[in-house]
Amino acid sequence: MRAIGSYQGLPVDDRESLLNIEVPVPELRPHDILVRVQAVSVNPADVKVRAGLESSRTPRILGFDAAGRVEAIGSEVTTLAVGDEVYYAGDITRAGSNAEFQAVDERLVARKPVSLSYAEAAALPLTAITAWETLFEHFRLTSESTGPLLVMGGAGGVGSMAVQLAKALTAVPVLASASRPESRKWIEELGADAVVDHHDLLTTTRAVAPDGVAYVLSPFTRGNIEAYAEILRPFGHITAIDEPEGLELLPLKSKSISWHWEFMFTRSMHQTADMIEQKRLLERVSGLIDEKRITTTVTRVIDDFSAAGIREAHRLVETGHVTGKVVVSR
Repeated sequence: MRAIGSYQGLPVDDRESLLNIEVPVPELRPHDILVRVQAVSVNPADVKVRAGLESSRTPRILGFDAAGRVEAIGSEVTTLAVGDEVYYAGDITRAGSNAEFQAVDERLVARKPVSLSYAEAAALPLTAITAWETLFEHFRLTSESTGPLLVMGGAGGVGSMAVQLAKALTAVPVLASASRPESRKWIEELGADAVVDHHDLLTTTRAVAPDGVAYVLSPFTRGNIEAYAEILRPFGHITAIDEPEGLELLPLKSKSISWHWEFMFTRSMHQTADMIEQKRLLERVSGLIDEKRITTTVTRVIDDFSAAGIREAHRLVETGHVTGKVVVSR
């Protein structure tokens, strides 16, 4: 099959960073489905993995988010069938979605929203899972929760989903951070109650939440711990999705602020007993999409499913100025 692979971590402007290759069609494990991939999206996680690859004679096929059609099923698959149109974020320990076919565990895969194209659906899984696990598993938000939520980087992929899911399924006031006019506009259109400036976080957050916030979703933690300690209420919660070096959390102690890590690959990496929860939450997201309570976050589609197209998507994501998601489609 055709695929896009990397042999070593290289700058994205190097043509060798992502190459067109041919590899065998993957063999299926008992719980696997074989997906004919129609569209993928590129996340900061894709960029980070590509840049950090060690040199190898065996190519690494990258890619997490995908949407496509089930072509075959493993011997113990019970939840999906050949012909189903699906979407998923995959498994960081296995070959990725930048290929003609991908083998993926059925417990990580849901039928895609029927109202979306493959490209529109491919924008969603990784960020939807990350936002969902943050809001409803770490923060344990419900329809009765109170206290403002601050979503840092609200115009990014995860932020865009967190704003929408919080507005659709909870009653908490949702604040989101941005600094560019186009980002502010995007966040407001997604339904955020207020937009704050992450370059002046203390002043702008206090202006709209003078009593502080109860929850912070943090994709940009470096240099912000002191500010979080100021704006969070006692017994508040932070969930971080990044991993800054030298993190010092002591400023959070006096308010007994809880710290959570979110890594959406934990369930698949460790084969947890509840791995199927990722399928279930993606099914919920599909329902919310088809009910028009939330929307896809794709803002750019590259119609070139090749090394060149994937490299262009990586280049755009590396700028750090993408609003929503970049998708590569066949």
